[in-house]
Amino acid sequence: MLIAITRAVSPAIANCELSYIARETIDLARAREQHRAYERMLESLGARVVSLPAEPELPDSMFVEDPAIVLEELAVIFPLGTATRRPEAESIAKELAPYRKLERVELPGTVEGGDVVRVGRKLYVGLSGRTNAEGIRQLAQIVGRHGYEVISVPVTGCLHLKSAVTYLGRNMVVGNRTRIDTAAFAAYEWIDVAPEEPRATNALPIGDAVIFPTAFPRTRERIEQRGFRVVPLDISELQKAESGLTCSSLIFEA
Repeated sequence: MLIAITRAVSPAIANCELSYIARETIDLARAREQHRAYERMLESLGARVVSLPAEPELPDSMFVEDPAIVLEELAVIFPLGTATRRPEAESIAKELAPYRKLERVELPGTVEGGDVVRVGRKLYVGLSGRTNAEGIRQLAQIVGRHGYEVISVPVTGCLHLKSAVTYLGRNMVVGNRTRIDTAAFAAYEWIDVAPEEPRATNALPIGDAVIFPTAFPRTRERIEQRGFRVVPLDISELQKAESGLTCSSLIFEA
């Protein structure tokens, strides 16, 4: 069974951390409705959604992807790159414990799940403002015992590696080549974002579909032209919190 862990939008989301976009007023009611639509979309594509309650003291807690990664053999819990967000990890660890053995990256290492692009048994990990070299070293040591390879990828000009490139399946990625060293992804076929949509890099493949933001229609066309079934979703209000699609769920086989 495919599980998708999500968390309701915090009433404090207006105080979220922002790194690469200007702060705008967030309509809380609209953000919550878009998040509920996201959960309904996951359910329609075959996932059992486990929706956790909002955390009023943690503005970014909707972004459940960042505190952990879930592999078949274990889940790894992370100390996040922003100190104010680190309390988010404990409730996620508690939720994952029934499904997986837990291991942890420890400070001074930092990792955020938004920096981890998985392709099979390769984990591409962004060296970014949120994930440091020590965190990548520890993660490589932990997952290496289970046969995973970790490849460090320098990231510039965006929040996470998944803000620059995501894996769609069929040996294809969608991305913005100006934000990363593309050498690590030389073995993959690229779908370049449309020039006028530089942030159209974050897509969520699930089942036989790819969920993609409605804000980027030209890049959506490029993905569809490669044979993918694209399901558009409006996350315009959530994008004001520097959100992509992958960051709002942790998806894994139970």
